[in-house]
Amino acid sequence: MTEGVWSQVIGQEAVVAELRAAVADPAAMTHAWLFTGPPGSGRSVAARAFAAALQCPDGGDGTCHACRTVLAGTHADVQTVVPEGLSIGVAEVRQIVRIAGRAPSQGRWQVVLVEDADRMTEQASNTVLKMLEEPPSRTVFLLCAPSLHPDDVPVTIRSRCRVVGLRTPPVEAVAEELVRRDGVDPALAAWSAAAAAGHVGRARRLARDESARMARKAVLDVPLKLVSLAACLDAADDLVGAAQEEADEASAALDGAETEAVKASLGVGARGPGVAAASRGAGQLKELEKRQKSRATRLGRDSLDRALVDLAGLYRDALVLDALSAAPPEPDPPQLLHPDRRADAAELGRRIGAEGALRRIDAVLACRLALEQNVKPRIALEALTVALRLPA
Repeated sequence: MTEGVWSQVIGQEAVVAELRAAVADPAAMTHAWLFTGPPGSGRSVAARAFAAALQCPDGGDGTCHACRTVLAGTHADVQTVVPEGLSIGVAEVRQIVRIAGRAPSQGRWQVVLVEDADRMTEQASNTVLKMLEEPPSRTVFLLCAPSLHPDDVPVTIRSRCRVVGLRTPPVEAVAEELVRRDGVDPALAAWSAAAAAGHVGRARRLARDESARMARKAVLDVPLKLVSLAACLDAADDLVGAAQEEADEASAALDGAETEAVKASLGVGARGPGVAAASRGAGQLKELEKRQKSRATRLGRDSLDRALVDLAGLYRDALVLDALSAAPPEPDPPQLLHPDRRADAAELGRRIGAEGALRRIDAVLACRLALEQNVKPRIALEALTVALRLPA
């Protein structure tokens, strides 16, 4: 098992070896890195571990002050950009870039870590590009994005970065991590890792949270229920409602504390001199409300997207099982994405066939695209469930 800060990077031995070599040898170091990989592969985890190792005198031992503060997000020389809303705007990036231009105050490097760099607006991307074209000598940019596709990362930025490609971790490695780090029962860890298809964060949530397991079950129950138009519309309503409920719960846990902190800093409710300061802070409260609303929208979209990925996975399993049923036995058949729902996938395959499964996968992907393009969720989901309706 890899030690130090690298112990958090699951199932990425080649990536860890490359990053450790760059930390140890200045000649192998470069000023801009682009971490790519599918959701759940640990892009931002690997980038943060790399940032900690760069600041650590011992290359990432995981115990020193530098390692602990970087991993906790409190190191003065590691600036992190995390999209709270639907995108990362130019104002946010400019503020970070200004700090990045300074010499390190404590650590060995000034590090800028941009999670979900694919969500940067065009202006934000151009601001980062200018810094990459003329980087300060002790500044390192770590960008995280799903792929090298121009829709995720502009070619001009990609060409100035060293690319680190991560893969989906093996299910066995994720299960082992849940047992070792989280103390999860081995049987539950194995089920969660398989159900999450190697997505570390999702596997951890499924293992810890009964409501997450119930939400997944509700989504995977949908395909075999779609026997009428009324059932399709009801299913769409349930999916949208569940996503909204999840987003509301997550937002409530964050919004209240943020609002109270801003009000306290503005002196809301104070008497005397604080009254004038509070009245001038109305604009800050409105801006906070705007950011919170954007974040709630993103949380709802992310919840729906997880549901759609689960649905696509079940139709993919139906396609696989239908193909296997019509062919000679294979020595190493493809693994199912939802092995615990094998019976449902087999029934779907029997009722819709390979061609029907492919059409439905296309419909799910089209729905994801519609949501990205700001189609109202209820309309997008109703169109989807009607397209998924089972034949009479």
